[in-house]
Amino acid sequence: MTQRDIPPVQRTRAGPLDVSAIDSVEVLARYAAGCVACPLYRGATQTVFGRGPDNASIMVVGEQAGDEEDKRGEPFVGASGRLLEEALEQAGLDRGAVYITNAVKHFKWKPSGNRRLHQKPSISEIAACYPWLQAEIRIVAPQIIVCLGVTASQAIFQKRVTLRELGTMPHVAPHGGTALATFHPSAILRMPDQEQRVKAFEGLVRVLSSARGYVSRDDLGEYREDFTALT
Repeated sequence: MTQRDIPPVQRTRAGPLDVSAIDSVEVLARYAAGCVACPLYRGATQTVFGRGPDNASIMVVGEQAGDEEDKRGEPFVGASGRLLEEALEQAGLDRGAVYITNAVKHFKWKPSGNRRLHQKPSISEIAACYPWLQAEIRIVAPQIIVCLGVTASQAIFQKRVTLRELGTMPHVAPHGGTALATFHPSAILRMPDQEQRVKAFEGLVRVLSSARGYVSRDDLGEYREDFTALT
């Protein structure tokens, strides 16, 4: 499928299209721009789709677009994005070589004066957006996924999980790939205590470093027997 083969995407569609034949993230993003699978599109400026190479070895999945991301149309470009970039750098990873996306592609918010305050996506909203995330995983085919926070973890593992339950070990996800979980950068920024923030950031760097270590192993497959499957 080429760019000229893509029909116009209309807001009147009842949900995601069948995207199983799409083999390009760029093309997939154009389809997602018209998604109305849940009500979040009504309050969002635009769909915020993933960015990065179609063949990235590492995929980083966050929760949803924030206020700044919603305005600019790119994931992780606000304060949490700057913290993530710092963590990637400390882990020895080039942001441009990592595919970065969110479990939910629209910004969920409530008004507070002139501000738009973030609201946590519901289970149904995560589920409505999952076909897009699933298609991203299929196209990019990363060796490992790093889940940032509980929402991303629930989307990837397709069940209610906690960061404590997941720990820092890699797990086999339902889609068959391997995933790690850690704090979302925005959660780190909200921590009231400086010592907590430092420890959480160090944990984020460790998990990203682990992901880098796993993909650098030529015999990654031999390590899969040590991974934990969540059942």
